[in-house]
Amino acid sequence: MVADVVLALHVQPGAKRSEFAGKHGDALKVKLGAPAVEGKANAELIRFLADAFGVPQRHVIIVRGETSRAKVVRVVAPAKQPLPI
Repeated sequence: MVADVVLALHVQPGAKRSEFAGKHGDALKVKLGAPAVEGKANAELIRFLADAFGVPQRHVIIVRGETSRAKVVRVVAPAKQPLPI
């Protein structure tokens, strides 16, 4: 059984492309290629993390920080580990 992964993220919307960008304090920094308008950045974050961890988008859940740059996200049963966590 694969354990869920819980990530503390600092999200930077409006970047040229979506990518992991190192650390920001105790959080992992993620640049998103979507603006912070009408939930587009959250949708892109879910799509990006689902692709990175090899799971369906419904397995990526924003636990805390829906309207903040500081977010806590749960990835349910990731198929792959894109980061040395």
